[in-house]
Amino acid sequence: MTVFGMHAPEQAAARPSTAGGASRHIPSLDGIRAISFLLVFVAHCGLEVIPGGLGVTIFFFLSGYLITTLMRSEFDRNGRVSFSDFWLRRALRILPQFYLVLAAAYGSAVLLGQFHLLQWHILLAQALHVTNYWIIFEGYEGFPNFTGTVVYWSLAVEEHFYVIFPFLYVWMRRRNMAGRQQAVLLLSLCGVIVAWRCWLVLGLHVATDRTYMASDTRIDSILFGCVLAVYRNPVRDRVPGSESLWRILVVPLAVLALLLTLFVRAEWFRETLRYSLQGMALIPLFTAAIRFPGWFVFRWLNWRPVAFLGVLSYSLYLVHFGAIFIVRDALHGAAPLLTGVLAFSGALVVAWILYRFVERPCAVLRRRLVD
Repeated sequence: MTVFGMHAPEQAAARPSTAGGASRHIPSLDGIRAISFLLVFVAHCGLEVIPGGLGVTIFFFLSGYLITTLMRSEFDRNGRVSFSDFWLRRALRILPQFYLVLAAAYGSAVLLGQFHLLQWHILLAQALHVTNYWIIFEGYEGFPNFTGTVVYWSLAVEEHFYVIFPFLYVWMRRRNMAGRQQAVLLLSLCGVIVAWRCWLVLGLHVATDRTYMASDTRIDSILFGCVLAVYRNPVRDRVPGSESLWRILVVPLAVLALLLTLFVRAEWFRETLRYSLQGMALIPLFTAAIRFPGWFVFRWLNWRPVAFLGVLSYSLYLVHFGAIFIVRDALHGAAPLLTGVLAFSGALVVAWILYRFVERPCAVLRRRLVD
């Protein structure tokens, strides 16, 4: 997930103490990453019990929450956020695997004799993280089958967001805005984006891809995660309400709201209000999963195999569509379940290799350079 970021959130999540120090783990987040990826993967296999778009939205939210929590910790500790260190961390976390998988996709197309079908301006769009707007204005034609456009459009949204957001966050902190004030400002921006989506859909009747993929219409999904990071962050702040209140009332209402966004199938609703309602529902759900990881409903998110799947989620996200295409092409239209099992197995192997030989060495380098 990002993303989905789908998303490529930092692996080592910081849980700062009240003194501003940091440990290296936030409960349940790796498990949430795993679920987000599985929602997307299952949908792409043709087993879309729950819309895969929810997985992308969760990736966006998680990325916003985690990155902003890390910036908050850095500002509290140092009185500043180093933009160069921020972008270097992002580059080392995202780009090595990104470009390696992209190169492998185009290399595979060449080996399969599809060189004449490749369009280098599309490769440039992918490499420069503008795939989402390319699809919106030019369509899907010309993308190699191995790449999977869903991977690149969602990562483009995140990359665009994180070019701008650090400046906004530091501006809020330098103005000594309290957490509540920061949250109000970010929620106001979410409201502006909702209004913009409503005008595009109900006023201009734009195509679905325009609102589903564009950075200017989807970054509110990331902003909702940022809201949780700056105000009543479950790893930084006091969260009001007793455990029984959260168990009996808050979490069930959030789950109900999330389910309602899935049951209402009208396209106008999806492209105007759905993403925003999902973002608001995810705030209490993330809070509870982090604050009460021992609950039965959240305990499995911290089960070691599930958490490790979350650790691999970025690499899995990059390679899963290619794995699905290879299986479908080899088996000539196999049942979705068989396709899913074989593609998942292959993607898991490739993702572990990327994690072992690319991601972990880059994480070591990242710590040496910027920690």
